[in-house]
Amino acid sequence: MTMDAPTPAGLKYTDDLPCHDARALTEGGVQARILLDGQGYILRITRAGKLILTK
Repeated sequence: MTMDAPTPAGLKYTDDLPCHDARALTEGGVQARILLDGQGYILRITRAGKLILTK
């Protein structure tokens, strides 16, 4: 996977990491619910094409 956006200091994008398309996660919409250890989060795609994850 090639990432054109700058990466935060200390983080590296590599081909061995799982990759999930945000548009697929939202099934063509703008929001998806994500669960982690029984806690619910909302992934939202903004009008500007940015991602926001909230609890």
